[in-house]
Amino acid sequence: MANEPRLTRELDSRSKNMRTATWAPPELLPTPNPEPGYAFRWVRVSTLNTADPLNISAKRREGWEPVKASEHPELQYHIPEDTISKDVVVIGGLMLCKTPEEFVEQRNNYYAKQANDQMNAVDNNLMRQSDPRMPLFNEKKSSTTFGSGK
Repeated sequence: MANEPRLTRELDSRSKNMRTATWAPPELLPTPNPEPGYAFRWVRVSTLNTADPLNISAKRREGWEPVKASEHPELQYHIPEDTISKDVVVIGGLMLCKTPEEFVEQRNNYYAKQANDQMNAVDNNLMRQSDPRMPLFNEKKSSTTFGSGK
C-alpha cells in the first residue's frame, strides 16, 4: 500500500466522484433565457382550438406584450410549424409574453393590499360582536398533520 504509485493531478478528476445525473420529466413549456428587467408569462390564446380573444385582450391591457420568436432563438425548435403567427412564440395554445418587472411588482402589491383589506374587514366584523352569549374567536393559525393521526 505504501509502495503504490500516486495518481498525477491530471488523472485524478472530480468526474469519478460525481453522482450520476438523474432522469427528470421534460418541462411542458420551455423557459426563455432571462432578460434583465423583464418577467415572462405564458398567456392562453386558445382552448381546444377555439381562440380566446378576451383573455389575450385582458392580458395586453395588463401590460403583457407578446415575445417575438426572433428575440429568443433558443425557443425556435419548440415552436410547432402550424402556429398562429410565425412572429410570436405560441406553444399548445399558450403565447409567451413579457412585461417590465416593475409592473409585476405593482400587480403583486395591488393584490396583496386587496387580500389585506379583506382580512381587516373580517377582523373588524369579528370585533363588533354584539351578543356576549355567542362569543366569536379570532385564531389565525392552522396546522397540518401527516399520517393516520393516531
